[in-house]
Amino acid sequence: MKKITIINGPNLNLLGKREPGVYGTEGFDTYLESLRKEFNDVEFDYFQSNIEGELIDAIQKAGFSADGIVMNPGGYTHTSVAIGDAIAAISAPLIEVHISNVHAREDFRKISHVSAKAKGTICGLGLKGYALAVRWLVS
Repeated sequence: MKKITIINGPNLNLLGKREPGVYGTEGFDTYLESLRKEFNDVEFDYFQSNIEGELIDAIQKAGFSADGIVMNPGGYTHTSVAIGDAIAAISAPLIEVHISNVHAREDFRKISHVSAKAKGTICGLGLKGYALAVRWLVS
């Protein structure tokens, strides 16, 4: 059984409530249950924090024990060199996921300190981006 850790950054605890026109109306807990049903042969760990250091701790913990990581760093994508450095330090492959198409939004969102360190990036496909990342990690 593969072990996949999903790590969500700041404000993603508000999915379903926050800007539904951009991020949709489904909360992540509900979506995670559908992922568990779709990938019943995968053991999922899930972590969300609004605090940069806690996200780095989660990357480091999962980075040497999980078979892969799916991460949406939220706003830290564009500001956190430290999260990028944490990703570069681990052995587990990490797929960066963004619910919205960050390249079609404000200019500052086009900068990522994560993309160059991630195995790949999926953006703009809504919550389905997480399933696509998991599918790649288990293949």
